[in-house]
Order: sequence, then structure tokens, then C-alpha cells
Amino acid sequence: MNITIIAVGKIKEKYLNQGMDEYKKRLSKYCKLNIIEIPDKKAPENLSITEMNNIKDREGEGILRHIRDNMYVIALDIKGEMLESEKLSQKINNLALDGKSNLVFIIGGSLGLSENVLEVSDYKLSFSPMTFPHQLMRMILLEQVYRSFRIMKGEPYHK
Repeated sequence: MNITIIAVGKIKEKYLNQGMDEYKKRLSKYCKLNIIEIPDKKAPENLSITEMNNIKDREGEGILRHIRDNMYVIALDIKGEMLESEKLSQKINNLALDGKSNLVFIIGGSLGLSENVLEVSDYKLSFSPMTFPHQLMRMILLEQVYRSFRIMKGEPYHK
């Protein structure tokens, strides 16, 4: 299975990079992982709705350039469906069984995802009704994808 993560912004924090490197190493046993970073646009405080949408649209254009027809697109969206780890594992497994072996997860920037990105998404996934920093969300996603493969393979994982 091929897993691609398209994420807005660079990870600057050393501890997050170390954690993500660990999950990348662990995931190499189960899938081919590709992480694409899209430059984030500066978003000063007190933006109008129009200015926020313009920034999201520009970031979205960068995201959309990397989406291919053979990809199953999962957008991380606070309004998406929340799944337990076992259900996410089941979803990934079912997609693979249906011949959808190129999954792409999309993590937006600090303002979220553009409507254009949400429209091309096959599925919208929410990890929580809470808001997380998008840099931290990348590591949380890697952990959950790793956990999903462990569950799929019947291997032990921490509950």
C-alpha cells in the first residue's frame, strides 16, 4: 500500500521531527510512505473571511497539484467523521481490498483546507472536535496509520 501525506507547512520543532522519524521507520514495514510539504502562506491576525479564503485557496492549489486520479483522498477536517482506531484500520483495509492502494491524507494549514480540496476529497476524517496544531497533527496521523496496520495484521498495540 502507498500512503501519501500532503501537509501544509514545515515541521520546525526537533521533537516532532524525531517522533515522525520513528513512525516513518515503523511504517516502512507495512507501506510505502511519502510526505509532501506544501509551503504555508502567512496568515496575520484579524483577517477578513475573504482574506482567509484567499490564503486557503492558494495553499489548496499547492495541495491539488499533487493529487492524482488513482488516489483515494482523505481530508483531515474537523467536520469530518470521527472513527475509533479499529474502525480506521478497517477502513484502510477495506480500501485496499477494493483496489484502492494509493491513499492520500491531507492536512491543511492553520486556517484549514480550501473548499476546492474538500470537494475533491473522497472522505473527510476528524480526529477530534478539538483543534490541534497542524504540525502536531502530522505526528498523530502517522501514529494512527501505524496503529491501523498493527490492528490489521493482528499484532499487539497499546490500547
